[in-house]
Amino acid sequence: MVKHKGYAKRTGNRLFSMGVLFCVLFSAVAIAQKPGNKTRILAFYTAKNDLAYISFVHEANKWFTENAEANQFVYDSTKNWNRLNPQELSRVDLVLFLDTRPEEKSQREAFEQYMRNDGAWIGFHFAAFALTPSAYPQNWDWYHLAFLGSGQYKSNTWRPTAARLHVDDTASPVTKGIPLSFLSAPNEWYCWEKDLRQNKDIAILVSIDPSSFPLGTGPKQNEIWHEGYYPVVWSNKKYRMVYFNMGHNDMDYENKTNRRLSSGFQSGWQNRLLLNAIRSVTRKSK
Repeated sequence: MVKHKGYAKRTGNRLFSMGVLFCVLFSAVAIAQKPGNKTRILAFYTAKNDLAYISFVHEANKWFTENAEANQFVYDSTKNWNRLNPQELSRVDLVLFLDTRPEEKSQREAFEQYMRNDGAWIGFHFAAFALTPSAYPQNWDWYHLAFLGSGQYKSNTWRPTAARLHVDDTASPVTKGIPLSFLSAPNEWYCWEKDLRQNKDIAILVSIDPSSFPLGTGPKQNEIWHEGYYPVVWSNKKYRMVYFNMGHNDMDYENKTNRRLSSGFQSGWQNRLLLNAIRSVTRKSK
């Protein structure tokens, strides 16, 4: 067969174009796989006193480590709160509080400055707790009033139980792909001093679905919720942050075995919500 004289030239151009495309794709993959391009997460915890929080912390450290590679993040955790300093924070993309909050003045100042300078944070359950008088008094107005917006702890359900949750904000990237209603992992649920619906800076993402009532088993009647509105996941529009009320496992206190009876990561939809939150709060730095 006689080929047109432009055939070789067109073939060469196509091969050249394919080679360029391959190089571009290969470079994109290489960049995505570089360790420096992964989200760097530093989690803080205390893991003292309450066995339910200790259990959750150990479980969280395991879960984040196991899910790091597939979700493009590098996970580190520490109980040394002195690492909450400007130098350390300059090297991370996301800070987690797994069970408590910083107590030292320098640590608090470093964290507030980090968040004001476009840092990212996710907190769990007891990280928002404050009650005066108690071992964790409300002595940090910026954190509990301006940042979280919840104020002091007011009450809780008992014992830890799963709840059907309702997605309040379907437009948020945190709730993307999450069904309007889903079952959580078992948890002790908190009620707060402040009505978050009245705070223009707070975006309530998820709340207790009314179909969950009565929520809790007691034995105290005030630990069983029969009605009301209870936010359990929310963000502050002024910061890159999400707070999760989840983080309290059910433990076998009654039989004195102290065995873990539930997992804080046994709900697939709740886990996806958490992964969405990680991507959402770190999106600006990516």
